[in-house]
Amino acid sequence: MFNYDWFHGTGLQRQINESKRRCVVKKFPDADPQNGKGSEESRAYHAALDTRVILYLKDGLSYEMKEMVEIGTNSALSFECVPVDDSYRVGSFIVVVPFEDITRVEVFAVHPDDKPVENLRIPGFRGASNES
Repeated sequence: MFNYDWFHGTGLQRQINESKRRCVVKKFPDADPQNGKGSEESRAYHAALDTRVILYLKDGLSYEMKEMVEIGTNSALSFECVPVDDSYRVGSFIVVVPFEDITRVEVFAVHPDDKPVENLRIPGFRGASNES
């Protein structure tokens, strides 16, 4: 399902937009962010939303995408990932993943004021648990 066009075309952007739209509607049920309808407050809320993109791979690894990176290949997804371990945040991890190894893409939209107090960490560089 995932390919170059999905990530660099409209697929990922549609998922990001939908995640943001649903986040706004959850807080402002009468808002319609896709059509610019809603209060000034709901539009400001929408503009301030942050998103996190998480990629899950066939081998059980998961990565949080910081941003896509162009390295001249259309057969794999290249991106900078967000390291889980704070000690690795001083550098930069560039990951190249064949599109056929990507099993799921999740987008999490949240307003900075609504983030949980504890640091929300999304596992990367680890295998999935053995639970089924």
